[in-house]
Amino acid sequence: MRAMAFTDPSRPVLEPVEVPDPVPGPGEVLIRVSACGVCRTDLHLVDGDLPDPKIPIIPGHEIVGKVIALGDGVKELAEGDRVGVPWLGGSCGGCRHCRGGRENLCSAARYTGYQLDGGYAEYVAAEAGFTFHLPDGYSDAEAAPLLCAGLIGYRSYRMALESCVQVRRLGLYGFGAAAHIIAQVAAHDGREVYAFTREGDEQGQQFARELGSAWAGDSGSDPGVALDAAIIFAPVGSLVPAALKAVGPGGAVICAGIHMSDIPSLPYRILWEERTLRSVANLTRRDAVEFLELAPRIPVKTRVTCYDLVDANRALDDLRHGRFEGAAVLINRR
Repeated sequence: MRAMAFTDPSRPVLEPVEVPDPVPGPGEVLIRVSACGVCRTDLHLVDGDLPDPKIPIIPGHEIVGKVIALGDGVKELAEGDRVGVPWLGGSCGGCRHCRGGRENLCSAARYTGYQLDGGYAEYVAAEAGFTFHLPDGYSDAEAAPLLCAGLIGYRSYRMALESCVQVRRLGLYGFGAAAHIIAQVAAHDGREVYAFTREGDEQGQQFARELGSAWAGDSGSDPGVALDAAIIFAPVGSLVPAALKAVGPGGAVICAGIHMSDIPSLPYRILWEERTLRSVANLTRRDAVEFLELAPRIPVKTRVTCYDLVDANRALDDLRHGRFEGAAVLINRR
C-alpha cells in the first residue's frame, strides 16, 4: 500500500513509501482509509517535539474509513461499518486508570501515529475497542477533524466547566481546528466565546466571529471583561500567564495540547484567588462516544482544506504557517 512515513528523525519531512498491507490481529479491524486529518501533534512528531516515536512510523490519528476485515474476537464492529480512529489507540485495560474509565492516563497506553502506524496510508489496522462509529451527515473529510480536534477540544471544554462554579465567558487561545469546533459547542450552550489568535491574524479573527464568538483579537489583547475560563490550544507556554491574567477569581485555565513550549515564571498573584491551571491528557472512550453523539445534534460544522495523501508535507507546512482556517485533511483518491 501507499503511505507517507516518518523515517529519519534528523529530517523533518515525510517520505512516500510502499509497504505491505497491514493484517488485523486478534481484537483488531482492518480499515480502508478514505480521509485522515492533519493534526498539530503530527507536526510535533515531525519536528522532533515528541520523544521516542516508533521509527519508521506512519503518522495520522484522525482516521476515517470503512472496515474491510475483522480480526479474531471482534464483535462490536462489522465489515462495511464507517468508523473513526483517534489518537488513543489502546491501553492495558487492567490498571487503576483503565478500570476507572481514565484509560487516557494508562502508563501502557498506545497512540495512533506515534507507536502504532496511523492513517497517512491507504489501510490501517486498529484495535476495535478504540474504533468508533461515525455520525451521519458528515462527509469523510468533514468527519476527520472530529476525531482529535473535536475530542480533545470536548475534553478540554468539559474540564473547564468542571473546574468552575459557572462559565459564562470562555476564552480560546489559538483559533485552529479544535477551537473552531469547540467555539460552536460553547455558543450553542449559550456561552460567550472570546477568541485569541496570533498577532495580526485578522482573517482568523473574522472566522471566529462567523462561528459565533462575541469577541476576537490578538493573544495579547485585553477583551475588556474578566473570563470565567480559558482553554489554550496553541502550543505556546507564554500564553499561560496571559490566560491566568485574563480569567477572574475562581477561574480556570486548561492547557489542551500534548506539547507546549516552556511556561515562563509567573507571579503568584495571577494564580491566587483560587484560579486553577490544568492540563488535558489525550482522551477517553467516554469522550468519543459523548462527543460523536453531540456533534450532529448542534450541529457542529467543520471547515476543512483537503490535500492528496502524497501532499502530506505541504499540508503540514501549511499548518505550521497558518495558511488555512479550520483543519487540513488528507484524502485517499484511489
